[in-house]
Amino acid sequence: MKMAEKRPLDDTELDGLFAAARSTGPEPSGDLLARIMGDADAKTAAVTRVSRPEAGRDVVRARPGLLATLLGLIGGWPAAAGLMTATVAGLAIGLATPDTLDDLTGGVLTSVTGYELEDFMPSYGDLLEEG
Repeated sequence: MKMAEKRPLDDTELDGLFAAARSTGPEPSGDLLARIMGDADAKTAAVTRVSRPEAGRDVVRARPGLLATLLGLIGGWPAAAGLMTATVAGLAIGLATPDTLDDLTGGVLTSVTGYELEDFMPSYGDLLEEG
C-alpha cells in the first residue's frame, strides 16, 4: 500500500491509540517526586504572603534580593545613576590640579583675587615633593 492510499483513522481507532499511549507512559520514580517537592518547598519558603482584604484574597510575592533592596532604598536605578555621575564628577574635580582649574576658569580667579589657586588648594604634586 502506498502512502497516498492510507485512509484516515476514525474516532474509535484514535481513542484506542490514545488510551494505549496513556496506559504505557513512564511513571516518575519516588525519588524524583521527592526532589521536586523539596524544590517546591524551598521556593515556597522564599515568598511572602501579603493579605489584601480589599481584594478579598491573599497575594503571594517573591522577596526582593539584596541588590533590589538596596536600589529600592535609594530610589531605584535612576537614583543610582545620578549617584554614580556625582561620584565620578567629584573625583574628577578632586583630582584636578590647580593649573587645570585655573585653565578651566580662564584665569578669572587669579586676576580678581590676586591669589594663585595653589595658595588655597595644594596639588598632589606638592605632597609628593615633600617626601
